[in-house]
Amino acid sequence: MSYLGLAAMFLAAAAVVGVLAALRRRLGWRWWAASGAVAVVLLVLTAVFDSLMIAADLFRYDAGALAGPTVLRAPVEDLAWPLAAAVALPALWELAGRRRPGTPAEKHSRPPAKEHARTSTGVHAHPPTGEHSHPPAGEHARPACRGGPMSVTATGTAAGGPATVRAALRQLLGASRPVSWINTAYPFAAAYLLAGGGVTAVGVLATVYFLVPYNLLMYGTNDVFDYESDLRNPRKGGIEGVVLARRWHRLTLVVAAAVNAPFLLALVLLGSAASTAVLAVSVAAVLGYSVPGLRLKERPVLDSMTSATHFVSPAAFGLALAGGALTGPVLAALTAFFLWGMASQAFGAVQDVAADRAAGIASVATWLGAARTVRAAIACYCLAGLVLLLTGWPAALAAVLVVPYVASIAPFRSLPDADCARAHAGWRRFLWLNLLTGFLLTQLFIWLALR
Repeated sequence: MSYLGLAAMFLAAAAVVGVLAALRRRLGWRWWAASGAVAVVLLVLTAVFDSLMIAADLFRYDAGALAGPTVLRAPVEDLAWPLAAAVALPALWELAGRRRPGTPAEKHSRPPAKEHARTSTGVHAHPPTGEHSHPPAGEHARPACRGGPMSVTATGTAAGGPATVRAALRQLLGASRPVSWINTAYPFAAAYLLAGGGVTAVGVLATVYFLVPYNLLMYGTNDVFDYESDLRNPRKGGIEGVVLARRWHRLTLVVAAAVNAPFLLALVLLGSAASTAVLAVSVAAVLGYSVPGLRLKERPVLDSMTSATHFVSPAAFGLALAGGALTGPVLAALTAFFLWGMASQAFGAVQDVAADRAAGIASVATWLGAARTVRAAIACYCLAGLVLLLTGWPAALAAVLVVPYVASIAPFRSLPDADCARAHAGWRRFLWLNLLTGFLLTQLFIWLALR
């Protein structure tokens, strides 16, 4: 099949989704104008950065499968992907229901506080300390800490048929945290390409795996076993995660296992002993973080280390799968990434100190207290920057990227535990800083490849 034929298939699928969304949601001109503007931006960026990466020889095409026309150096077929994304993603968002309707019965079924305290010692106890929608992250600021209204957004009232299927798909999509897909797919893809893996079938397969199935396993499992605490989490229901209705718990676990199994089997068969070992550690960390019996998220320090593993292990897997050498600079880069992940998870847990303690839940922040946890996070960020200096020029420039993180959380270095909710503002900044950091890091990678 030619690249054009493959791209046409995805464009057709995106068009179908777009038409369905337009018919069902009666999308107005503002929606189409916004989607069109996004498409233009994505097309320009794709043409520019594809050309840079092609010039850097990061990947090559089978000339016989190309249509011929190019934009700068980018084959015209490559423009199909951002166009499909600009149509399909917002359309899926519309079809999934932006407002997350919520089941009245579940909205009024919040267990009382003492029940929560009781369950906190059991299998469903832990509120999602630092782990959704980004590298690590505290995700459980509760009303007790924040003083805000409880937010419960469970869904799934449909009795059966297509409505039930749509409700299930909405919950599964939300549980996978679409906004966080890139946080695991990008580290893998970047490491795989930089290690010389190129654009291969196994590389694409692994990228797809770390884009969706891996995140469904990680966040879906967490949502199932954190249901009780999620009901009280006012941050749930938006960019920081959904409340997974109880009726979908079994389905989520089954689907997560079903979509992960074929990918894992293929990656084991196509990989090496080293890549399989890394993959095993990655999956073990994902499950060990949330499942009853281990609940590493409730063990201070281990919670930060496990959360960091969720995001560093895809990069390590990419390196191993591509057969890259674990040189000193590479080891320094992975170590710095790990320290950054620990710092981020620890700071994310600060906003939930009061609520976690009230519920009898442990975290690195409840153990150290808000102020000392913030200082520990600052120390980890600084240490990450220092370790990055060992990667040599110009990769060491990445050390500068920790400065905004330190500046963002420094105002909370003396934060009293009673005012832990104030740290949420820093957490929101963290989410945006990740986007800026990812962009700047990509430019550095391109520069490294062009040298």
